[in-house]
Amino acid sequence: MEQHFIENRVNKSFRKFLIVWFGQLISMIGIGLTAFSLGVYAFEKTNTATSVAMITLFTFLPNILLRPIGGVLADRFDRRTMMIIGDLGSAAGLVFILSIMLTGDIQLWHIYVGVAFSSVFSALQSPAYKASATDLLDKDQFSKGSGLVQLAESSKFLFSPIIAGILLSVTSIEVIMMINIATFLIAILAVLVIRKSMKVEREDKDDRNWMTDIQEGWREVVTNKGVLLLVIIISLVTFYLGFLETLIGPMLLSFTDAKTLGTFQSVSAIGMLISSLCIGIFTMTKKYASVLVAGLVMCGLAFSLLGVSTNIYFIIFAGFLFLSSLPFVNMSADVLVRNNIANEKQGRVWGIIGILSQLGFIIAYSLAGFLADHVFNPLLVEGGALASSVGQIIGIGPGRGIAFLFIIAGLFVILIALVTSRLKMIKSLEQSNDIASPPDVGGLAHD
Repeated sequence: MEQHFIENRVNKSFRKFLIVWFGQLISMIGIGLTAFSLGVYAFEKTNTATSVAMITLFTFLPNILLRPIGGVLADRFDRRTMMIIGDLGSAAGLVFILSIMLTGDIQLWHIYVGVAFSSVFSALQSPAYKASATDLLDKDQFSKGSGLVQLAESSKFLFSPIIAGILLSVTSIEVIMMINIATFLIAILAVLVIRKSMKVEREDKDDRNWMTDIQEGWREVVTNKGVLLLVIIISLVTFYLGFLETLIGPMLLSFTDAKTLGTFQSVSAIGMLISSLCIGIFTMTKKYASVLVAGLVMCGLAFSLLGVSTNIYFIIFAGFLFLSSLPFVNMSADVLVRNNIANEKQGRVWGIIGILSQLGFIIAYSLAGFLADHVFNPLLVEGGALASSVGQIIGIGPGRGIAFLFIIAGLFVILIALVTSRLKMIKSLEQSNDIASPPDVGGLAHD
């Protein structure tokens, strides 16, 4: 009887997680619509990779720099309230861009300001959402929950690009931004639905300095050598992935159109959908380190293949392979961290990990435009320094320098994977599954 009661309580908690997750799924689709559309808009206006990279940088940088503060707030205050505030602020940034667009006098710097404002509030939402997953899920459901989170993340690659590509051919970017604003409201509604029925106890920390909490999160990461090493590895990987995220659009738009780009991103993202579903359906309980290494090898291989040909079908195959590998990397790293950090400290820890693990993105976004426009692309135009050597293999012309950059980056990701496979401290994280306390399922109110 008691066992049945516990199982029923856990199932109710998982259903609440699914409600929040669904809201985030819809929101992610909207975010993907805007991200794709703004990137195409900027490239068509300037015909440079730098403008696209700048939008990506301003979308990402405030989020990462402020995430430790968001992590502290997620531990101090109600995590659902923080998610609502974060979504409202993110929507406000888009309202700013939309209002300027409707006047007909928008400049690129207006877009930079709007996406940066949204990014600030995303820093409040993201750690709260991650920590709320730990509130709601039983420890045995961590990998399943991670798979579903990856599925929501994949939606902005799976559904958004092809929808945005079609919408851009029949309507305006202003309409797409209105749709995104509406999706934020759906995410807020999902949180409001479960908020009253959830009561998660929070430790009273009003008398403690916020900086103390940030420092505690920092100590929690750096004193666990395995977690710290994992974060460093992921940061190195994100450095190379940052080039892909920023430059895949400019590379493809150099020889195709926005609709084809959207189709490529959506079709290749089916790989992420399939992998995320598999992770969500089949619960994994061990060998996360091995899965991490295998995922990195496949990511690196697919990354390099993206650059070897201009055949769109071959590029779609490489994109499919890349995105089908990525959820296994993310899930493995996510679970290894969750199993080694106590739940009551996860908000501030995820904030610290967020900024450390994604420093690579920030550096890549800052360098991508310059490297593409002024270093790699000039090497592989007619008469370029590598036109008669590398150009004979991968071709010459607009965007082929970016392709060469992808090949190099993919090889380095494979190298990181091989080094990771030899690190005993990463493997030791699998032996620490009992360090993190399970979510306080008993503290949840019943429907």
